[in-house]
Amino acid sequence: MRIALFTETFLPKVDGIVTRLRHTIEHLERNGDRVLVVAPDGGLTEYKGAQIHGVPGLPLPLYPELKLALPSMGTKDIIEKFNPDLIHVVNPAVLGVSGVYYAKNLNIPLVASYHTHLPQYLQHYGLGALEGVLWELLKAIHNQAQLNLCTSSVMVEELKTHGIENVDLWQRGVDTDMFQPHLKSAQMRARLSQGHPESPLLLYVGRVSAEKQIDQIKPVLEAIPEARLAIVGDGPNREALEAHFAGTNTNFVGYLQGLELASAFASADAFVFPSRTETLGLVLLEAMAAGCPVVAANSGGIPDIVTNGENGFMFDVNDPDGAITATKRLLEAQTEREQLRANARKEAERWGWASATRQLQSYYRDIVNPEMLSSAA
Repeated sequence: MRIALFTETFLPKVDGIVTRLRHTIEHLERNGDRVLVVAPDGGLTEYKGAQIHGVPGLPLPLYPELKLALPSMGTKDIIEKFNPDLIHVVNPAVLGVSGVYYAKNLNIPLVASYHTHLPQYLQHYGLGALEGVLWELLKAIHNQAQLNLCTSSVMVEELKTHGIENVDLWQRGVDTDMFQPHLKSAQMRARLSQGHPESPLLLYVGRVSAEKQIDQIKPVLEAIPEARLAIVGDGPNREALEAHFAGTNTNFVGYLQGLELASAFASADAFVFPSRTETLGLVLLEAMAAGCPVVAANSGGIPDIVTNGENGFMFDVNDPDGAITATKRLLEAQTEREQLRANARKEAERWGWASATRQLQSYYRDIVNPEMLSSAA
């Protein structure tokens, strides 16, 4: 099968969407499919056998790491030459809308997937009044597709509630070969804790942006003064957060990748994730695969991953002391924490990228060959 993927974000950017796309592309190509990626230009022309068509873009004012990209003059010719059996638009906003246009104009089956809970993001940028308008725009875009995929059951129901049709679940995935508990390292723990490896070590990994609500970890640090926090990642809110966390035991590490990132997860005592806007929270699965128990908000797609008291702790988003209580419980129960580590790894082992990609390929086949469904019925 030949798949044209339109995405608003791709390498060299690092985030959960790019991680999912990297592994999906690798497994699609490995399984014999051919992939064309249309994405903001990042300097790449090929990835794991897939062709990349980079489109010039301008950084978004509120989020310079993201680019506002419109298709170039030759994009339609590239699509027609590739001759895809299917177009898949990922988080269609600007560039993805052009993918919708090409699918309709060239009569190519269309799949869309929803990864970023943009309506909830608006309130963190002072634009909450536009939430209803954004849902209407998303509905108009997504209802052009024969299939809309979400990465958690909660988001499947949310999209249906807002009038988006033909919604199904694209199962989670994690690289359990990369993220493993045995990568725990005294050297990495000392690095993350700024030379205090004996202190309780809390970890956050992900975008450093307003919607992630990283600022809400500060009361946890204040309630557990002996603890230290390592923030791994970068983003538009870093400078403001450095001021917010001034005077606390917080280390802004910047980006880590590969084995360094896996070691960071394995070396921490708890992964603290206060975000309320997650459609899935892939980074939680990476932490769990590395045997790092999590403390996370009971919101969005997180309950699909975390079983409270079994492989981590969730807290009520309406309880101002919820994260504090959950983190203290995790740090104080040494025996229980070791069991949580084991259970977290066990849960992550259920979700490999190969299985997630096979499921996606099945969806693709059903869209490209609907007559096969009717004949099998």
